[in-house]
Amino acid sequence: MGPLHTYSADLTWTGAGSHGTTSYTAYSRDHEVRLGAKPPLLGSSDPSFRGDPMRYNPEELLVSSLAQCHMLWFLHLATVSGIVVVGYEDHATGTMRVEAAGHGQFTEVVLRPQVTVAAGVHLPDGSPVTDGVLSDVHHRAHEHCFISRSVNFPVRHEPVPVRTGRVAAGVLGSG
Repeated sequence: MGPLHTYSADLTWTGAGSHGTTSYTAYSRDHEVRLGAKPPLLGSSDPSFRGDPMRYNPEELLVSSLAQCHMLWFLHLATVSGIVVVGYEDHATGTMRVEAAGHGQFTEVVLRPQVTVAAGVHLPDGSPVTDGVLSDVHHRAHEHCFISRSVNFPVRHEPVPVRTGRVAAGVLGSG
């Protein structure tokens, strides 16, 4: 077994108001999440569940966490493979089903990464960076992502075709 890592978060409910939970509509879902010395993350429930639409909700953060984890692994594996990535965007979506009794669960998350690679830069063997090459890296990133390996619903990938772009001056060859 490998090393264990522990992550902690401090949560404080800030929505009690003057009545607390005297009824379903009497309290705010607002809360703060503190992660070490970082600025607080202002949270609430989804607006569908009486939350503040200007605050982050757990469902959005779950989708975001999956997208972030995938991107970070993708960038690492691209580097190891000799792929020069100069841009990365993802427009991820998650689908959650809520049942009549109020129970709910995610049914899937779809990541839609758009990778921009350096124009004119090839793989170490001289071959071009193609959608197929990037698809393999996405597959490996999915296998490595700690968070996608931990959820009980499918995390699918629908990569957008590769784009090419410029590298900032002095970036290549400075390593």
